[in-house]
Amino acid sequence: MKGHGSGMINFTEVMETNAMIEKENLDVRTITLGISLLDCMDSELSELNRKIYDKITKTAKGLVETGMQIEKEFGIPVVNKRISVTPIALVGGAACKSDGDFVEIAKTLDAAAKAVGVNFIGGYSALVSKGMTAADRFLMESVPQALATTERVCSSVNVGSTKTGINMDAVRLMGEIVKKTAEHTKEQDSLGCAKLVIFCNAPDDNPFMAGAFHGVTEADAVINVGVSGPGVVKKALESARGKDFETLCETIKKTAFKITRVGQLVAKEASKRLGIPFGIVDLSLAPTPAIGDSVAEILQEMGLAYPGAPGTTAALALLNDQVKKGGVMASSYVGGLSGAFIPVSEDQGMIDAVQAGCLTLEKLEAMTCVCSVGLDMIAIPGDVADTTISGIIADEMAIGMINQKTTAVRVIPVIGKGVGDIVEFGGLLGYAPVMPVNSFSCEAFIRRGGRIPAPIHSFKN
Repeated sequence: MKGHGSGMINFTEVMETNAMIEKENLDVRTITLGISLLDCMDSELSELNRKIYDKITKTAKGLVETGMQIEKEFGIPVVNKRISVTPIALVGGAACKSDGDFVEIAKTLDAAAKAVGVNFIGGYSALVSKGMTAADRFLMESVPQALATTERVCSSVNVGSTKTGINMDAVRLMGEIVKKTAEHTKEQDSLGCAKLVIFCNAPDDNPFMAGAFHGVTEADAVINVGVSGPGVVKKALESARGKDFETLCETIKKTAFKITRVGQLVAKEASKRLGIPFGIVDLSLAPTPAIGDSVAEILQEMGLAYPGAPGTTAALALLNDQVKKGGVMASSYVGGLSGAFIPVSEDQGMIDAVQAGCLTLEKLEAMTCVCSVGLDMIAIPGDVADTTISGIIADEMAIGMINQKTTAVRVIPVIGKGVGDIVEFGGLLGYAPVMPVNSFSCEAFIRRGGRIPAPIHSFKN
């Protein structure tokens, strides 16, 4: 840690951090560079694509290299380097006259991501929490094609917020789009759906995929960092076995502080070296398929046989709150999604819980009331009706809207597979058992169209 605040850092802390990295899967999950594309707007599609490609490749040229340097010098793994951009529905509105025009922009984003070497680029997005413009609709309709013909592009659509309510026309359309995306990528177990998120209250500064975009209230470019350390929390909790809740909370809080400090260090350093302002640290506990890097194992360490057992929602609520309390002490600027992620396919403990018959879709929905994000990376049967997917989205959006929090849906209807089959996504996305979905219809409800109004507590003017 030479020369970097050496007065603050003592030998014990260095040893401690090294142990967390070596044995407990501590890493910085992502450095995400947000880039505004508002100054690229053009009414000519070819000109727009040229400007987008140039701006991204110019702004992000040192990103991957800087991430690798920091990793080497500090010994902290920086797993992913990513880019988020201004929602493309806004950027492409003047040039795009059809959904096919938007697909061209998706290909440009993909080419720019490959040119600078990042693993994902997010922001192929539309913000339609109250209504849809013609450009928004074209973008949404282009998503299946765009995700099938690109490799690194991620898409998100914000269909509701506490302030505006839920745009049910958009919810209905997104049920159809998820299904079409699954069809378009059915050769790869419907993998396109893993790169598509439907949000309520989507934040402007989230560094995590697939939901990252660069909000319109942000600066021209900004560095946001997402930390991850479920393995570290699990390890720390081993010392609190059989102890009371106060001890449990203190342990989580202290550990979250240490993890966030690492994120803060990396964020500041990346910002300094790239000459781009630091935005936020996202304090999320993001699991990976690696053994020992699991949110589910934290819940088990707290005393549950499996996630999904009675007490799970309370345990997750406690975990989420303590992570925030520890994290805000470590960094003044926290944001994004900040909490515990519960993606099924990316967490070995969650997969085991589904296979043991303990964790159901309904229980996951209850858990999303108290943690970050929502129904994430869940494989469902490929023959589920699009209106049922819209119903699942509507339920999750309602939780976000009423609770004034971000919720999201990333479900994967796997074409040709049914309950109990296993789907392999590979890499960071892991594998998942196909989960059953309630088979009763909500079609008449979804087909009503229009908006669900904002709740009374949103009216704070």
